[in-house]
Amino acid sequence: MRFNEIGQQLRAYRLESGLRAEEIAARLGVSRAALYRYEKGEVIKLDTIQRLAELLKVSALSLLGIGMEYYSRPVAYFERLRQLEESADQILELASPLCYLTTSDSYDAALRGALDEAAAEAGADRATARTMAEQVLGLLVTRKRMHTARRPNIICILTPARLRSLLTEGIAPGAPVSAATRAMCRATAFAEVENVARLMEAEPMGLQFGLLVGAEPDGGYVILRGRERATLGVNPFRSDGVPGALTGVAMVTSADDAVAAHQRVAEAQWREATRGPAGAARVRVLLAEFAD
Repeated sequence: MRFNEIGQQLRAYRLESGLRAEEIAARLGVSRAALYRYEKGEVIKLDTIQRLAELLKVSALSLLGIGMEYYSRPVAYFERLRQLEESADQILELASPLCYLTTSDSYDAALRGALDEAAAEAGADRATARTMAEQVLGLLVTRKRMHTARRPNIICILTPARLRSLLTEGIAPGAPVSAATRAMCRATAFAEVENVARLMEAEPMGLQFGLLVGAEPDGGYVILRGRERATLGVNPFRSDGVPGALTGVAMVTSADDAVAAHQRVAEAQWREATRGPAGAARVRVLLAEFAD
């Protein structure tokens, strides 16, 4: 058994359950420190895995990394994505509004401001909303810091419809924020799309953007390739969404047929996508539609 991978999935499923580490440890009859050691890859017995699976309401096979993984909480999926990015040499992302890993620090600051304001408007659920936002923001920043250190190759295929939606609503769409904050969110989105155009023109090594032409996919996904395996993540959650308001089920799998099918679609979309200076020119046409 790969105890490191079991530990990673244990942590992701713990976040998915919404239970605190102390609660799980108490029900399991171990210390919180022991639970954290399991999450870091310490040897764990099969009967303990079975008991953990029952507590977390998942199958023991899922904790062992066999079959599909499902996550209905954004923080759990983003944690799983962080884990996979730790060993990924190539990341292929299709139909996201932006490639989060290439966004600026200003994006993070603006998102934090919007989510903080949204949490303040949550009434009796204010504390929960703030905790959820802090969890997601912390994971996002950790992912970006790790990307800066490792620099895996990234291929990102964007769509005109999602860029238009981003420019119309700004980041953190749907968040209950003031007019001034919404204007800041739109300005931040505009700046990030401008940055995409600059990156397309510069074509830096290890980073490629393409803009789709024609029919657009209904949903987005990411394929992460490491030395030992490739993993598919199908994600309904926007990284800039309000965590408590996001609904859906994310799916993660390393099944060869699933990865291959999604890879074929992405390769076909990439062949049709506009890239380089020509792609940048098309992005700038979209930006001109929303310029003041």
